Amino acid sequence: MKIYNTLTRKIEEFKPAHPPEVSMYTCGMTVYDHTTVGHMRTYVNTDFLRRTLEYLGFKIKMVENVTDVGHLTSDADTGEDKLQKKAEKEKKTAWDIAKIYEKEFYETLDELNILRPTVVSRATDNIPEMIQLITDLEGKGFTYIIPNDGVYFNTSKFPEYGKIARIDKAGLKAGARIEMVEGKRNATDFALWKFSPENEKRDMEWESPWAKRSFPGWHIECSVMSMKFLTKAFEKGVYQPEKFETIDLHTGGEDHLTIHHPNEIAQSEASTGKQFVKHWFHNRFLMIDGAKMSKSLGNFYTLQDIKNKGYSPLAVRYLFATAHYRQRLNFTWEALAGAQKTLDRLYENIATLRNKSRTVLFKDSPLITGTEKWRVKFTEALANDLNLPQAMAVIWEMIKSDLDEGQKLALLLDWDKVLGLKLGVPREEKVPRVSREVENLVEQREMLRKEGKWEEADKVRKEIEEKGFLMEDTESGPKLKLIRG
Repeated sequence: MKIYNTLTRKIEEFKPAHPPEVSMYTCGMTVYDHTTVGHMRTYVNTDFLRRTLEYLGFKIKMVENVTDVGHLTSDADTGEDKLQKKAEKEKKTAWDIAKIYEKEFYETLDELNILRPTVVSRATDNIPEMIQLITDLEGKGFTYIIPNDGVYFNTSKFPEYGKIARIDKAGLKAGARIEMVEGKRNATDFALWKFSPENEKRDMEWESPWAKRSFPGWHIECSVMSMKFLTKAFEKGVYQPEKFETIDLHTGGEDHLTIHHPNEIAQSEASTGKQFVKHWFHNRFLMIDGAKMSKSLGNFYTLQDIKNKGYSPLAVRYLFATAHYRQRLNFTWEALAGAQKTLDRLYENIATLRNKSRTVLFKDSPLITGTEKWRVKFTEALANDLNLPQAMAVIWEMIKSDLDEGQKLALLLDWDKVLGLKLGVPREEKVPRVSREVENLVEQREMLRKEGKWEEADKVRKEIEEKGFLMEDTESGPKLKLIRG
């Protein structure tokens, strides 16, 4: 398996420290608002990666955090906590907000058939461990305190700061990348722990060595939870940096590349003296109608929006498989309609293969002989920097091949371990309700086709489409499908 490593800017062979075991950490959601189609792309691509590694024989221990405290409205450690702000707007507690949107997030992932992590960990369940890690950094001289603000990491003490993002600290000025907080010694310094404002009551705050009322910064959370659940650094609840072992794989969106992930690396490596993560995997942004998706612009869609227009959640998954994870993808309703149509065609192929195949296929049964060529082509596409578009092309090429029905079906069901499109689940044919007017048009078109009046028949087909139905000509006769959207 060769995959692009953001840290080195190279495509490298993926080599975990203790094969076949893989330690994998994924930056999860800040659960203060709806899960958008942009989030969906990040987690679907991460799922493709995980499924591919498992398909190739690796055993994954995947940890994913839930940020339910500490993520401020500005990544520069200013502004309100996102959950607290949302709680005040909706007249609920921050704890309530976290539960509502965490539930929505994982329900969305389930509908997209994304495998659940081995461990899901909430930031609020790991406060003592965060305090221990910050105390260790303090003892090693990496921190300073800004009165009435918080405990900050001094990036000038960590010469390799920003290596993953190629940040030039010397040339960086406040305002070029982040806001300058009064009292910061360097523009790149970041908050490890924040103090609650004296005149403000927060729902989530804890007593710490630095303040009676305080809460964690955003970045410290991921370092602690990855160390705690993937290494022995917090064995028996006590932080022991010498027991930390480099994590094999860390994933996230490209928006984390300039601030969050450099900060994770700095605080982790400053404490342990070891490389934090060997391999970094970043997804590119999803564009919406050619523009960057932004909640402030209101140009985002949720899974409910997609379902309301009649599309299947798995059509979204199929759409994401048509673009490489390191390329930006433009989401449009037309593109989703195309993905839905192609996915439906794939399901129809599966149904036909089931009906025609004389081979009895059991779950996890060995593949039928004679398919090696196709298995190699599919696996090579995946192993080539997770090239899903190439793998999808192999699928359609294989369907058109001279393999028999049983062989094709066996391959598709095997490959679905990576695709996650539920190809093995039989689907009920939904017959759309049609008016007598549409039925008459269908009959009229069939008569024109039998008479060889193709242009007139095509005009009737377009008239049927205007009524909201798509005409498909099959071996058993014409079929109507509702036009989605």
